[in-house]
Amino acid sequence: MEQSILNERELEFLLYELMDTEELLSRDRYAEHSREIFDEILNTAKKISEKHFANHNVEGDQNEPAFDGQHVTTIGETGIAWDSFAEAGFLAAHFDFEQGGMQLPEIILRSAMLYFKAANLATSAYLFLTIGAANLISSFASERHKRMFIPPMQDGRFSGTMALTESGQGSALADIKTVAKPVADGSYRIFGNKMFISGGDQDFTENIIHMVLARIEDALAGVNGISLFICPKFLVNDDGTLGEHNDVAVVGLLHKMGYRNTTSTALSFGEKEGAVGYLVGEPHRGLSYMFQMMNESRIAVASGAAAVAYQGFLASLNYARTRPQGRLPSDKNPGSKQVKIVEHADVRRMLLAQKAYAEGSLAMCLYASSLFEDSQTADTDEQRKAAYQLLDLITPVVKSWPSKYGVMANDLAIQVLGGAGYTREYRVEQYYRDNRLNPIHEGTEGIQGLDILGRKVFAGDGAGLKLLLEKIRQTVMVASESENCHSFASSLDNACDILIKVTEALGQAMMADVDLALANATVFLDMFGRVFVSWLWLQQACIADQVLSTGDINTTDENFYRGKLQAARYYFNWELPQIGPQADLLVGLDRVPFEMRNDWF
Repeated sequence: MEQSILNERELEFLLYELMDTEELLSRDRYAEHSREIFDEILNTAKKISEKHFANHNVEGDQNEPAFDGQHVTTIGETGIAWDSFAEAGFLAAHFDFEQGGMQLPEIILRSAMLYFKAANLATSAYLFLTIGAANLISSFASERHKRMFIPPMQDGRFSGTMALTESGQGSALADIKTVAKPVADGSYRIFGNKMFISGGDQDFTENIIHMVLARIEDALAGVNGISLFICPKFLVNDDGTLGEHNDVAVVGLLHKMGYRNTTSTALSFGEKEGAVGYLVGEPHRGLSYMFQMMNESRIAVASGAAAVAYQGFLASLNYARTRPQGRLPSDKNPGSKQVKIVEHADVRRMLLAQKAYAEGSLAMCLYASSLFEDSQTADTDEQRKAAYQLLDLITPVVKSWPSKYGVMANDLAIQVLGGAGYTREYRVEQYYRDNRLNPIHEGTEGIQGLDILGRKVFAGDGAGLKLLLEKIRQTVMVASESENCHSFASSLDNACDILIKVTEALGQAMMADVDLALANATVFLDMFGRVFVSWLWLQQACIADQVLSTGDINTTDENFYRGKLQAARYYFNWELPQIGPQADLLVGLDRVPFEMRNDWF
């Protein structure tokens, strides 16, 4: 049985029941759109992803890009997929009409992107990196450079990358060594090396636009001395034609366990006279600019993790429904017919956990996209500011939670298939390998933990956290009136109290010993994520309960909503309670890992 890409009913529920996406049509920017247009955009994404992305997911994994010392080559289907995406207008979709775009809401674009990520995570990486690089240029570059680079990125002639990491520094961007030297014409010459650059070279676009972090000569040490540069693979003339090859060279390709069809490159800038780079915005503010693309990429990585988790869930569900094996413990007759493995309670447990993780992750990512949309187009300044504060708070959680639990979901998918699960004849082993990169992509869990506990929860005197807790309490109040949801509401209300207690305790501890207080920040990140996802599941449960209470639905919809309620029950009974021991460790400032010494290993 051919596996579907995502689940249209699930996406419809998230967009139009959990989140009121149709409300966007009342905003001036989207007055010319309609629900029908939104749905047609998603349907187009589904068709293209099925035809041009899913068709080479396995082939791209088994025939990864090659480098012969001069040129990088990818399988031909990659370029066809890229062209189909560009020709459909998705690279420009969120830009205004007068900028050559569709003026599409962020949440609709990101929902469409889910199809491409579910169909082929590796090929989709080229897409979201290019969209992010074009957005970065649009936000901060000069008008000349916007005209020079954005149109060819919109139509797919140019792709984009983010060139941050260096081999000796990893995520420690404050210590990067790449140098930019000013020249008389106002441009710079860049010298240095970058590592793990996704999409850093390929053979299906005319040009590649690298967004490079470098330190201008004699700049201050640390993050305050970092600037951002546009550094194209080929120079671009004023008339838009390509000039000579810039002084950017591929040193080699890195061979990853997953995402294999995304080139991962080591790049050298300035092996000859220096790579030509164009300063973006003001000097020494590069990292603050780059955070726009980094945060956009973090949510993109998370949505990819969610999509692949969902693919694994669908694959293992289909297998469990069709694979006969064994009998129920109550059946002692060896001659009786074997049951499908979905009839075994432990298999249903594993499927239910996958459903809770995958659908919770999808909801989290689309909620983040809705917040970005509100931060840009909500009716009032107050609403836009509140949306930005919430998004800023939850971004590290959104990046980390789907990445972590998406891998767990894919691990369970393999387990459901048993011995078949780890063979290449079934896709779940590739889903696991692809997804395992996401807890590292765009910042490890440890980095996200330090971000949320060391900065985000206390930013603006805790304004973002207060807003989130206020929204959660509103949902709790409504859910308390429901016979089927009031126990969930009570559990979440108690979880909020625990989160507040832990946050306050760690805030106090930071004033005394910041290293100790942040030592278990990743545990805090996970605890925060459990509370956040519980809120999303409570909202879904309330919607399902309300619809089911009408009694006027068909069997298919009834099963859908009962599945939502049961997944919520699972999450509140099995997952949320784990914050108890986590809170005990955090409030008690458990020192066991902190006090471990290198020599003791």
